[in-house]
Amino acid sequence: MAKSKDARVTVILECTGCVRNGVNKESTGISRYITQKNRHNTPSRLELRKFCPYCYKHKIHGEIKK
Repeated sequence: MAKSKDARVTVILECTGCVRNGVNKESTGISRYITQKNRHNTPSRLELRKFCPYCYKHKIHGEIKK
């Protein structure tokens, strides 16, 4: 099956605070969110402020590769 050339793509957002700190010792993982973006309107990597349950704060979540 061929890949579609749609403008909307699914992206994964990962907490930048957890990645930099190497994840807290008491936490079990890294906060990730799944969302969609329009490839034509936003060609660069997406960054949103989302709540991280491992940091217990609102942190910047950046787009990662699949």
